[in-house]
Amino acid sequence: MKPREVIHSPLAYKDEKFLENEDARPLRILAEYLQPLHNFRREHIHHTIVFFGSARLAPDGPLGRYYEEARELARLVTAWSISLASHAHRYTVCTGGGGGIMEAANRGASEAGGRTIGLNIGLSHEQRPNPYVSRGLSFEFRYFFMRKLWFAHLARALVVFPGGFGTLDEMAEILTLQQTGKLDRRILILLYGSEYWKEIINFDALVRHGMISREDLDLFRYVDDPATALGVLQDALTTEAEVTAPAFAHSRTSRQPRG
Repeated sequence: MKPREVIHSPLAYKDEKFLENEDARPLRILAEYLQPLHNFRREHIHHTIVFFGSARLAPDGPLGRYYEEARELARLVTAWSISLASHAHRYTVCTGGGGGIMEAANRGASEAGGRTIGLNIGLSHEQRPNPYVSRGLSFEFRYFFMRKLWFAHLARALVVFPGGFGTLDEMAEILTLQQTGKLDRRILILLYGSEYWKEIINFDALVRHGMISREDLDLFRYVDDPATALGVLQDALTTEAEVTAPAFAHSRTSRQPRG
């Protein structure tokens, strides 16, 4: 009797058909935590300055000045960071990795000779990785919540340029973490373009209706030009660097007083 041909099954972690199955969802989620963690440690990335903003803002569009100002601010921030004496407190520009404001910030950081991070998300439209993200620091996410975790995990500061639903979602995530004291250190939040943001979000009305506290308005500040934004970042981050060692952010299990 002729023996049957032996069929060798692939190892589970090499079985692409299985990994795309719903049963493997926890593994995909875990991978989107562990892969960036591995790369950031390998590349000695400790602190980021995150740029949020619309993928639709082109340099030649009606709000094109924001593209050029994001590019200039990222260039200034990166040049300043490179000049710092301590390698432990250098700040890497991080974006969502796509076009518009994200491209502008990655581009400015690259032009300054620094490394720059892109946390891209797979979408059916708009979102394609831009060419200015540094090799080894470009990541592709399937899950929005894992991508947002990595925005918050290393951030020392957040600069929010005009944007739509995605920008509002990401900004609200960081504001909520700050408001509820869920991170063990403060993230400086700058809303770039006061005219835009004061029209889009009426924070004073939220206070008036009792939805947020008056003190919550101290969680962010408005800036309107690259030089001013750079100065605010330098003042805040230089002070923090004197007392804060480089580390990943840790969640708090209960609310702690801010300060």
